[in-house]
Amino acid sequence: MSPQPQAASPWHRGEVAIQESVGLAARLAELGPRVIRDHLTEQHQNFYPLLPFLVLGTVDRAGRPWATLRAGEPGFLHAPDPRHLRIEAEPAPDDPAEDGLEDGAGVGLLGIELGTRRRNRLNGTLRRDGPAGFTVAVEQSFGNCPQYIRPRRETQTAEARPEAPAPVPSDRLDGRARALVEGADTFFVASFVEDGDGRRQVDASHRGGPPGFVRVGTDGSLTIPDYSGNRFFNTLGNLLVNPRAGLVFPDFSGGDLLQMTGGTEVLLDPAATCGIEGAERLWRFTPERVVFRAGALPLRFQPDLRPQRM
Repeated sequence: MSPQPQAASPWHRGEVAIQESVGLAARLAELGPRVIRDHLTEQHQNFYPLLPFLVLGTVDRAGRPWATLRAGEPGFLHAPDPRHLRIEAEPAPDDPAEDGLEDGAGVGLLGIELGTRRRNRLNGTLRRDGPAGFTVAVEQSFGNCPQYIRPRRETQTAEARPEAPAPVPSDRLDGRARALVEGADTFFVASFVEDGDGRRQVDASHRGGPPGFVRVGTDGSLTIPDYSGNRFFNTLGNLLVNPRAGLVFPDFSGGDLLQMTGGTEVLLDPAATCGIEGAERLWRFTPERVVFRAGALPLRFQPDLRPQRM
């Protein structure tokens, strides 16, 4: 019997470098091809239509990554087949991430259900076939554990957002933005790498912790702890290769979105954590462009204080 061909590794050099630093590269080289798929499983095909919002990671024409949230009635996300995910969403001209939603662009998606803490990460290539909505051809798809997701329950859908003036970008956090970051227990991050042919692999992921887990420096930079997780190191691996990220901090109770893009630095030395409880390493983010979009998320959530199964 001929030997079975070895599955290609899903990891790039940045991910492998951090996996090696914690002694897990060999194990993940064997595990990766089994858990990271080029299609949506039946479970995930059934998962996306349940969701009222989606996290998107894009890269604009200037090469800046952005993270954003798009909402719709459950069913606005659906998989016509295992290799495609359809997103029925109108363009959002005031969203800086919109610039990266062009035909043929690489995008990262995160489907997350706050009430159950289920999530699926997906990256692929965007296809436009009309003025509204788009389809993503799946290149990588995998589930994540529920760690660090603050459970929330949806309380209402807001009325249609009134026409608002276009947000004015800034290069720093103002008092309103700083307060949102300093009180946050959740944000989402977009990052990306390019292969030798210029093809982009974009990732959108969740970051969570106790309120205030993101520290804002006097210079406006953000220091973010990296806790123990699945040890894939998709985000940090991307940042090692390409030290740029896009962050979005949602105000789930009021619907505001704080979006920013900028440069990063990854600090792998555990000594750099300075006693931050649970942190195994840190990364720093320096905002270069900041956009505050009042009421951009038409959903409202409140923390679910009921006991959770861990």
